[in-house]
Amino acid sequence: MPEGHTIHRLAAEYARRFGGGRPVTARSPQGKFADGAALLDGRPLTAAEAHGKHLFLGFGDLGWVRIHLGLYGKVAFGDGPPPPPVGQIRLRLAGPGGHADLRGPTTCALITDAEKQAVRDRLGPDPLRADADPDRAWRRISASRTTIGELLMDQRVIAGVGNIYRAEVLFRQGIDPYRPGRELERAAWDAIWADLVALMAEGVATGRIDTVRPEHTPEAMGRPPRRDDHGGEVYVYRRAHADCHVCAGPVSTATLAARNLFWCPACQPR
Repeated sequence: MPEGHTIHRLAAEYARRFGGGRPVTARSPQGKFADGAALLDGRPLTAAEAHGKHLFLGFGDLGWVRIHLGLYGKVAFGDGPPPPPVGQIRLRLAGPGGHADLRGPTTCALITDAEKQAVRDRLGPDPLRADADPDRAWRRISASRTTIGELLMDQRVIAGVGNIYRAEVLFRQGIDPYRPGRELERAAWDAIWADLVALMAEGVATGRIDTVRPEHTPEAMGRPPRRDDHGGEVYVYRRAHADCHVCAGPVSTATLAARNLFWCPACQPR
């Protein structure tokens, strides 16, 4: 599932291609969003924003298209006139800035301002939003017996953090993922939040997740670069049983809340 930086990048690209008050053409070749597309057709895109893993495309008084990609959803952008549709395209927008094809989302629905706000109210603060309130997340974390490894993945606590950022920020801060939230010190939470803000902003800028510090890059360590479908240089994510870049001990893995967890027991002691 895409992490929050990807959704913010999508919002920016939709705004770049279809903003500026120009009407767009909207179609649902698959047919599952045909009624909504018919209402959007010929209207301008007035806003595009993200909160966590939710993308919102605004169309003035008509409301918002709420998109959640889920595990299988993807957006493909193209220049020029759109080609004949191939496959299951839920929503195609087209205009002078090119076209965008949305495929396989968990959610694609036309909602009102009030419904959009209700979705946002259910989500925790997003480290990539200027209006984020980290104290709101801290209040939940500091009162919880749940592990910090689970809390960071709970979108009601923090929005946009996925499995990669969860594993990497806990490693970078030397925090055991099994530590209960209520045993976390406030200074540790502040460091986690600041690190997420910086790492995710870098992800928006580059389109990939890089979390290693300068002294642990392949060039600095004389090691080969990481080869992985997810890309990016990381400390522990999907590096089970490999040598830790810091202590050279083995990276551990386990299942936590139905997701694969990665950490270094030596660098993240209990």
